[in-house]
Amino acid sequence: MRSLISPRLLLREWEEKDIDFLLDMYSRWEVARYLGPEPRALEGHDDAVATLSRWRSRQDDVHTIWAIQDRSTGHLLGTALLIPLLASGERLTPAEETEIGWHLHPKAWGRGYATEAANAVLAYAARSGIDPVLAVTRPENTASQAVCRRLGMRHAGQTGRYYNTTLELFTTAREPTAP
Repeated sequence: MRSLISPRLLLREWEEKDIDFLLDMYSRWEVARYLGPEPRALEGHDDAVATLSRWRSRQDDVHTIWAIQDRSTGHLLGTALLIPLLASGERLTPAEETEIGWHLHPKAWGRGYATEAANAVLAYAARSGIDPVLAVTRPENTASQAVCRRLGMRHAGQTGRYYNTTLELFTTAREPTAP
């Protein structure tokens, strides 16, 4: 896994020593409420360990899930991801498209960390030849939609193609120009 560096942040592999932070962040409903097909907060240490294991199973040579760490303090702030989207269906299966995402601890909200981390991930995706990159948000998740817009992503409407739910779709792809 490649670590990514931005002016304030280090995006690095999640490690076992991070489990307490992972549990603290994802056990909070204000974080978990927008995540996955059936949002739920983590319920204990074993749940956090299982989450880390599940994340590792979704990684490959390019796609990964990073811990976001403050470079100056070493404190963990959240998660950034670049992974295959999961296509809707009876069983969620990896789609052809790649998703970018970010989840921050509430103590890190409102400081520009999501935009900074996502910019680093988008630069990595471009270097890796991934285009377009998609972001999906629940319709009520206006904070993440604002991050998408700050990243220069284009809103492509609502879709039900992923995670068995209706989501707002954002893309890095540029609209085709008329001849």
